[in-house]
Amino acid sequence: MKAVAEKKKAQNIPEYIIYMYQMEDLLRAYQFNMDDVRQYVVSHYPVSETEKTETAIWFSDLASDMKKAKVEEKGHLPQTQEFVDHLASIHWRLLKTDKDYFDLYQNAKPHLIHLLLEAGENAPKHEIQVAFNAIYGQLLARLRSREVPAAILEATDTFGDLLSYLNWVLFNQEEAKANQN
Repeated sequence: MKAVAEKKKAQNIPEYIIYMYQMEDLLRAYQFNMDDVRQYVVSHYPVSETEKTETAIWFSDLASDMKKAKVEEKGHLPQTQEFVDHLASIHWRLLKTDKDYFDLYQNAKPHLIHLLLEAGENAPKHEIQVAFNAIYGQLLARLRSREVPAAILEATDTFGDLLSYLNWVLFNQEEAKANQN
């Protein structure tokens, strides 16, 4: 699981964020009982014993980080949210500078507005967080074998397009910076 997170972090930041949200919820489901996490999760993971040990340590570190950040019941790790906020900053820049991104945003905008209005006072601080919340909510609904309304499926498709584009820009920026140095 640690290796999966590292691979996602190196290749697809939106997938990494969603994966980390899942890992946070997994720890919450086991009430941060690391013995249970080892027994019911790590022990069933098809990797070597060394990797299982590393994964158990990784989960223990995540649990500790979550407790320090006081996100045991809800919320997300600050280091994960930094990625969300970074994607949001790219989002705001691209809206002013990239016609292709702006067009994708126009498709997503009605869904974003609807979800922001629906959330009311509990609305996230920016649209990219709304997109992540909707996509993660859809994932959870599917995991629980719940039907996902067509409007949410349509919304999350447009949000996925936005996040894919942001990921593409993020990695191309980093590659360009590395090539300049």
